[in-house]
Amino acid sequence: METFEVVLNETGRGELRLLSDAVQAGKMDIFIRNGVLTVYHTEVDPIHEGKGFAKLLLEELVRKARAEILLIKPLCPYVHAQFKKYPEAYADVWLKTEK
Repeated sequence: METFEVVLNETGRGELRLLSDAVQAGKMDIFIRNGVLTVYHTEVDPIHEGKGFAKLLLEELVRKARAEILLIKPLCPYVHAQFKKYPEAYADVWLKTEK
């Protein structure tokens, strides 16, 4: 069974962890400050590749952002690619930055 936990330090940096049968199978490196949830990196343990765990992490990240009324700044290439591919699905939580 897959579960999630968020572990943050006192500055708001940390991880969204995906646990499979109580063992960490993947994570997203995150930072939360001033209503913005920045995601830097998504990683899934190689033994769990191909199981859709990156997508599960993304779904939980978005669920958390919606529940806590946060905007997501997708610096992670995977998350950014998913946001660009499905912009309508993430429009309410996507913090687009000007370049």
